[in-house]
Amino acid sequence: MQEPTLIWLEPDDPFPPVDLAWSQHSPMPGLLAAGGTLDAVHLKEAYRHGIFPWFSPGQPNLWWSPDPRMVLRTEDFRIHPSLRKTLRKFIRTPGCEIRFDTSFRQVMTHCAQTPREGQNGTWIVNNIVEAYCGLHEQGLAHSVETWVNDQLVGGLYCVALGHAVYGESMFAHARDASKIALAALVGLCRHHGAPQIDCQQATGHLASLGAREQARTDFLAQATIQQARPTMDWQWRSLYWDSLSLGLPTHDTAQ
Repeated sequence: MQEPTLIWLEPDDPFPPVDLAWSQHSPMPGLLAAGGTLDAVHLKEAYRHGIFPWFSPGQPNLWWSPDPRMVLRTEDFRIHPSLRKTLRKFIRTPGCEIRFDTSFRQVMTHCAQTPREGQNGTWIVNNIVEAYCGLHEQGLAHSVETWVNDQLVGGLYCVALGHAVYGESMFAHARDASKIALAALVGLCRHHGAPQIDCQQATGHLASLGAREQARTDFLAQATIQQARPTMDWQWRSLYWDSLSLGLPTHDTAQ
């Protein structure tokens, strides 16, 4: 089988059509291009077209658009009994808080530094951190943070264009701390009517939480619709837990 050709981008080149990404039968399925510029402006353009960066230290910028795409439809989020018990305990325990966008860079740093099974090193290199922090300053990237007694113990960060939400990475320094953050994100999305969260590539962990593969054409069609909707309110409110049907009274007050 002939090796696919890798498209090289100069700094001001537009991204190529995603249907030129390498196929599932190639050495690196979903790889679209290399090079180009990695900053907030180009990140926003990439996400508008279903493209994201992912590369290791010492590699050039690598841009991806896999087919199929791993997607968590918010209505399919699985709250297993143990997680439901954890969430209920978290909500009731003084000193336990969900915060949005109070420590974005710190969340990214923890995601980069947290060891992961089967991975040697991190793809969240300095250029990635600075580019996403630039998006955060524009209100287009967000952190969901799990705090216990004023200590950041878990969280995730994501990109959001309108009602299109693109998950990036999670970390946990306490049991289920990243799952609590994900549940909070799902609750926010459900409350605002955002139907799905992009998870990029398939993993068993994501599948256990309800994510499943979706054809890239279907993913992009839905993302285009959601991008055209107004920006969601990213201020955390405790009523978002109600969207998860935990059976607990909640109040519409900012935490």
